[in-house]
Amino acid sequence: MSARKIKRIAVLAGGPSKEREVSLVSAGAAARALSALGYDVTNIDVTADVTALVHDLTAAKADVVFNALHGRVGEDGCIQGLLDMMALPYTHSGRMASAMAMDKPMAKKIFASVGIPVAEEAVVPRRVAESQDVIPRPYVLKPVNEGSSVGVKIVRVGDNCPPLDDLGIPPDGMIMVERFIPGREVTVAIMGDKPLAVTEITTEREFYDYEAKYATGGSKHVIPAALDKKLYDRAMELSLTAHRALGCRGVSRADLRYDGNEFYMLEVNTQPGLTPTSLVPEQALHLGISFNQLIQWMVEHAACDA
Repeated sequence: MSARKIKRIAVLAGGPSKEREVSLVSAGAAARALSALGYDVTNIDVTADVTALVHDLTAAKADVVFNALHGRVGEDGCIQGLLDMMALPYTHSGRMASAMAMDKPMAKKIFASVGIPVAEEAVVPRRVAESQDVIPRPYVLKPVNEGSSVGVKIVRVGDNCPPLDDLGIPPDGMIMVERFIPGREVTVAIMGDKPLAVTEITTEREFYDYEAKYATGGSKHVIPAALDKKLYDRAMELSLTAHRALGCRGVSRADLRYDGNEFYMLEVNTQPGLTPTSLVPEQALHLGISFNQLIQWMVEHAACDA
């Protein structure tokens, strides 16, 4: 899409997911950058009211939609499908890539099919995970379709089986039980068809959870990660392979664990954060790409799925 034809941009913010507050911060940063770049920006606070969203999008007469939503609805293919039907080009991945990336068990099957190492897992009803060890400890409990480490719990040897009432999953709802991978946490941003850098993430919290990701001082980012060139390139290669296998476009971010022998793919985020503590803008800046330039690139590469 030619930048000369793009004048009006609608920024989608908020949303009904558990990541609403983070989305508002990402959207605010994107909207300020877009205004500074000279675009006519309309901010749309997205709720669960689809009729209101269609009305707001129609009224905005936008050339491009900047999707700054995180979590369910905004990141799982729902918004993407609506925008496809409205023939409105949008940033980030399309509906199928978004849906597959958000479905953690499905994404892992796709990763494994192209040779990307993943941790063993089982998907069981919540009540089963609460009552017994489905796989040997230590393991990680994860909702099958949330982002930003929402609802993630680690169960170690000697721990009681935790109640999972706070996950918002009904007793018969499904949860993923995944082997815990000890070691180092790294992340790689993909921009188009190019991996940007490898960042190692350290935190004093139990793991890189929601608070560690978004609270000031919640984690430390080492960029470039202190890995030898072979390992550094391996992390970049696996992340690009995952991006391509899911059919992602625009910007994505892959999260991996390194156990001292191999990297294991945890997930691919198709709507990475744009907050002051977010990793993608940090990696872009490491390569000399300013935040405004990153946002500009994302707008220029907006598209619809066929």
